[in-house]
Amino acid sequence: MAQKEFVVVSTDVLPEVVIKVLEAKRLLAQGVCRTSTEACQKACVSRSAYYKYKDSAFIYSEKLNERIVTYCLVLSDRAGVLAEVLNEFYRVGANILTMNQNIPIDSAATVMITVRFNDNSHDPTSTVAELRKISGVASVKIISGK
Repeated sequence: MAQKEFVVVSTDVLPEVVIKVLEAKRLLAQGVCRTSTEACQKACVSRSAYYKYKDSAFIYSEKLNERIVTYCLVLSDRAGVLAEVLNEFYRVGANILTMNQNIPIDSAATVMITVRFNDNSHDPTSTVAELRKISGVASVKIISGK
């Protein structure tokens, strides 16, 4: 069996049915609609067309891969420290993509947080400096990203 290939194509040249299927998928993914039937009705696409194209059509956005940064932090095992870290990410407009916190050893826990900065003018290294100011943050470093 041949391996699937993917191409990026402008929506300007796609058939309208594919664009409607993408809209139905977006409605489902964002929770606007609870069922595929409801999403198909809102997107004005038949269910048969939806099921025909839903596993083959995807939205691509370069923005989704831009400005993704992974931070490694060592935090004191104290209530509220992680909450303050998350508040700092919120304050700078970062969208948290993943977070993994290890069990504390010797009263310190390692936390990996991957975020996407939506503001292109924000410097991720300035966030390091702000995170270091939080009481209970022992260390912060960027391990991947811009």
